[in-house]
Amino acid sequence: MELLINLLGGVALLLWGIRMVRTGVTRGFGSRLRKSLAGSATNRFSSFAAGLGITAILQSSAATALIAASFAGRGYLTVAIALAVMLGADVGTTLVVQVLSFDVYWLAPLLIAAGVIGFNLSDESTRRALSRIAIGLGLMLLSLQMVTTVSAPLRHSEALAVLLQPLTAEPILAVIVAALLTWLAHSSVAVILLVASLAAVQAISVQLALALVIGANLGSALIAVALNWHAVPAAKRVPVGNLLVKLAGVVIGIALLPWLQPFLAMISADPVHLVANFHTAFNLALALAFLPLTGQLERLVTSMVPDSEETAESGAPRYLDDDALDTPAEALVLAARETLRMGDEVEAMLNDSFAALVGNDMKSVKAIEAADDTVDGLHEAIKLYLTRATEQELDAAESARTIQILSFSANLEHIGDIIDKNLMELAAKKIKARTSFSDEGLDELRTFHKRIADNFRLAMNVFVSGDVALARQLLAGKTEIRDLELRLVERHYHRIAAGRAESIETSSLHLDILRDFKRINSHLTAVAYPILEQAGELRDSRLKKAEKADAGDTDAARLRPAPLDVN
Repeated sequence: MELLINLLGGVALLLWGIRMVRTGVTRGFGSRLRKSLAGSATNRFSSFAAGLGITAILQSSAATALIAASFAGRGYLTVAIALAVMLGADVGTTLVVQVLSFDVYWLAPLLIAAGVIGFNLSDESTRRALSRIAIGLGLMLLSLQMVTTVSAPLRHSEALAVLLQPLTAEPILAVIVAALLTWLAHSSVAVILLVASLAAVQAISVQLALALVIGANLGSALIAVALNWHAVPAAKRVPVGNLLVKLAGVVIGIALLPWLQPFLAMISADPVHLVANFHTAFNLALALAFLPLTGQLERLVTSMVPDSEETAESGAPRYLDDDALDTPAEALVLAARETLRMGDEVEAMLNDSFAALVGNDMKSVKAIEAADDTVDGLHEAIKLYLTRATEQELDAAESARTIQILSFSANLEHIGDIIDKNLMELAAKKIKARTSFSDEGLDELRTFHKRIADNFRLAMNVFVSGDVALARQLLAGKTEIRDLELRLVERHYHRIAAGRAESIETSSLHLDILRDFKRINSHLTAVAYPILEQAGELRDSRLKKAEKADAGDTDAARLRPAPLDVN
């Protein structure tokens, strides 16, 4: 029992070390790796090299598959080029196994110590990412040493021999078991390193180890398919094509298994090196065989995964890429892009709302109600995406930007509700009552609406740029909007006093529309406050300091509350 616990602990430590390395790489260099992949993916050979290099750094072909599939889904890469990236990724994932197959366990304490010291002494994100990588590599080496040590007694275990007998006799069963283990661990590297460690102490035969390596490669392809199961067809074709390549490798590998060991032993008879060399040779052989055939493979997977007949929902998020969540800076950029798209939807609602109000068009009212459902869906998606992004460690600037995006998207959602629930309800009442605004009243509403629409575009620019001067301009416009509303209300009352029939009939509608437009502007100007506050451009309070009352003031006058600014 103690041996089993120690073995499980070693495996868990290995998985955690791999995770730390991957996290450090994605946080420190994730954006650059993505740009490198996009920039170098011009032909199948450069794409193969890019996939190899990125996966050697990330230590995860599944992570590279997510990036490649995402790019293919957006049209940045063709499926053929993305498949070439995956062939390179499969070779790249063998390099870390090759490095760790050598006796470098003595590096473990040095890497861990250097990583911990570097992490604690630096607040700079890149240095902390490098420290994470060092700690992860140290934990991986420590875990492999632990697994090798605790599994040594297994070579004499009769129970283990009985348990492994079916796998040794049936290589297909061994492949299936290894594929399932890889899918559960979400790491082919971890499973292959574990297999190599068990082979090193002769706990399993080399023949069984090779079958398990084939299964681990199949499992890595299954991981990518599972992660892209709900992706668009173009993105889904990449992991499906990679799975077909691995299935072909499984069939050929099992058929040649009895003759592989003697051939590999000519390079190195050491079980660990033999396992690592087979892992590399397996993926190199597949790359050499299928790299010239990526075009044909693209046509095959396109026929297997055709384009959906149903078009994507217009309200579905377009920029919230899940595989960017490990890189908070990139995730925030994508969330901001989706928020801008949400803003475009709300701006269109605002522009269409005036036409619905003055044109008595019930069809426009219904269209705006449907558009608000889209806005609500985008707001919910952005909120959930940012919640997942904040599971990563954020620096002060990233935390502030997260709050700003959440706040602005919430204000956009409120504006959509005002347009849908308030302005469109007023439009429906006007249509039902068959009333019309006076010419002067209509011009005033048009002027007020245009001013709000101008501020909407300004608010979007402030959100994108964070420019202090634009933020001051937006906030100054809030007072101007309030003063303009007061003047328009006063003019409206003058028309009522003059007995204008249209003004009297539409008085309630007219005043409510002005009020709702001003509320919309208040939500827009909220984006300026955090920018101005960070720049030190805001006073602590908008209230004037209390001054001594004159001697002639009465107690009642001194105690009378000041009017509240509800703007």
